[in-house]
Amino acid sequence: MVAKASAAFVAAIVSVCTALPAGAAGIRHTSEYSVSLGILPVARMSFASEFNEKSYTINGSFRSAGLVDVIAKTSAETTVKGSMGNDRLQANSYTLVYTTKKKTQTYDVQYRNGNVVSTTVKPEPKARPASWVPIGDGDLRAVLDPLSGMIFPADAKICPGRLPIYDGESRLDLVLTAKGTEKFSTSGFKGDAIVCSIRYVPKSGYRKGRKDIEYLKTVSMEVWFAKADGANVYAPVYAYIPTRMGPLYVKATKYGG
Repeated sequence: MVAKASAAFVAAIVSVCTALPAGAAGIRHTSEYSVSLGILPVARMSFASEFNEKSYTINGSFRSAGLVDVIAKTSAETTVKGSMGNDRLQANSYTLVYTTKKKTQTYDVQYRNGNVVSTTVKPEPKARPASWVPIGDGDLRAVLDPLSGMIFPADAKICPGRLPIYDGESRLDLVLTAKGTEKFSTSGFKGDAIVCSIRYVPKSGYRKGRKDIEYLKTVSMEVWFAKADGANVYAPVYAYIPTRMGPLYVKATKYGG
């Protein structure tokens, strides 16, 4: 799960920043997460956000850990800026700088009213194989970025059915179904979390027949959303993602502050 597509998918599942009330100006919020493959730690993530009355900025970082850090050191820095809405956060720009070993890739996506107006990838991708599923113009309309796409105002439906995600390379849908509630506690939070099952549906921007993608299409994942103390939104605090190498767990070690 250290390849770029896998890391982007984890980011889509755990785009984990808690917004603060739309009326609060210039308030900063941080959250931290551990990622483990079974009992083995594989990564750490942290996110910080600032929310003004009508806009927001989220900055996130991803760092490989444990044995993965020895075998294939991986890191990512990401930033999203956008506007606050009544039922969702809508990005204006999304940037991901992804580094594995000595190779760095930068993805920059610009949105307008939920539609992608430009995508810049540096260095430019190599020629795609014949099995590549290309992205069509229709795939880039009414989409969400991987970070703010899974943050929900308290009045919105927490398991909204389908989230159309675009990360600068791949277009995918996350299909959510409500499963009830579970107790969850960590630094900064203790209470009920809303549980959603998630199904991964690749749309375009990927190689057809790729084993990890084909596997994800067949399994059911799970994500838990909790309401931030003093904030009028829900964001993920826990995720379970089956992989071909074993179960991947993402857990908030700090939620708020």
